Amino acid sequence: MPMPVEEIKKLIKEAIPDAIIEIKDLMGDNNHYSAKITSKTFNNMNKIEQHKLVYKSLKGKMGGELHALSITTEGA
Repeated sequence: MPMPVEEIKKLIKEAIPDAIIEIKDLMGDNNHYSAKITSKTFNNMNKIEQHKLVYKSLKGKMGGELHALSITTEGA
């Protein structure tokens, strides 16, 4: 079962409360998304650390309920 955009946003916000999140459904199938996440939390992290934090926030749903998510992160 596909994961709704609001659920993805909720999980990310729980881990990164100040995150500004923009999510696009790339294929119109509620299964392939791109996300741009902006947060002060990222300011002193490299891109790998930023992406690890986002993937960790998804609590293991990546590859299961959430099939594909392309991530872009930036500090605020």
